[in-house]
Amino acid sequence: MATEAFEEIAETFEFLDDWEDRYRHVIDMGKAMPPLEDAFKVPATKVDGCASQVWLLPDTTDGVFSFRGDSDAMIVRGLIAVLAALFNGLPVGEVARVDARAELGRLGLNDHLSAQRSNGVRAMIERIQMVAAQA
Repeated sequence: MATEAFEEIAETFEFLDDWEDRYRHVIDMGKAMPPLEDAFKVPATKVDGCASQVWLLPDTTDGVFSFRGDSDAMIVRGLIAVLAALFNGLPVGEVARVDARAELGRLGLNDHLSAQRSNGVRAMIERIQMVAAQA
């Protein structure tokens, strides 16, 4: 149940031969993402459980989920971009039904992130799904 944007990432990953190329692609996705304004980098938007500083600003306008995010680590900014591709644009009620771990597994991310980064991704997914459930 991946979005078209996430499917494009999965297709790109199929053409990238090794993990270093995929890692660079994720970082490039993070660099392409607009930064979150400092006014939104507050305790209410900060995600606990991440090794880096991470802020997610969700929006559930008109029953459609989306979020913007930022981090002080380039790879984490890229992971935020991957999660945005996975979740942004979904009806709020469908967000909880996304098996994010399986979808990220298609990219090989589960096998190539450190334990701390994996915990951070899990914390971001939990925040995303919690916000959508409360909407």
